[in-house]
Amino acid sequence: MNNTIVSKRTVNFQRALVWRAWTEPDFLAQWWGPKDFTNTFHEFNFVVGGDWRFTMHAPDGGNFENLNRFEEIHPFERIVFKHIEPVHVFRVIATFTEEAGQTAVVFQMIFDEADECERVRKFIEPANEQNLDRLEAVLHKLKASSK
Repeated sequence: MNNTIVSKRTVNFQRALVWRAWTEPDFLAQWWGPKDFTNTFHEFNFVVGGDWRFTMHAPDGGNFENLNRFEEIHPFERIVFKHIEPVHVFRVIATFTEEAGQTAVVFQMIFDEADECERVRKFIEPANEQNLDRLEAVLHKLKASSK
């Protein structure tokens, strides 16, 4: 069994813009999570050791409290954070590689337990694709507003 879920997407945006969408809470809150979810950010302390606390609001009315802690920040290249709660414990490694004006985004979720990873894989993989779709929509807005 594998304990890692990897989602990849090459977006037609420069890495600096992608970085903004990942690191500025006003933009991140607009796209984080699956389709039709919304977010309320309570804390976004984007420094190594800083916490990112937020509530994800599901379209059915459910609320999911989240706590993450930043472990590594390499500007424009890599973000690592640990998802501490609720329920699932995993580490996220997000990398950003610029390729001819586009940016390859690789989003890895590394679970502590392989059986937990396999149990959630069926809904996490499509949810991550929806998340990346939402990221692209925000990137289009950001690019249009910077013209």
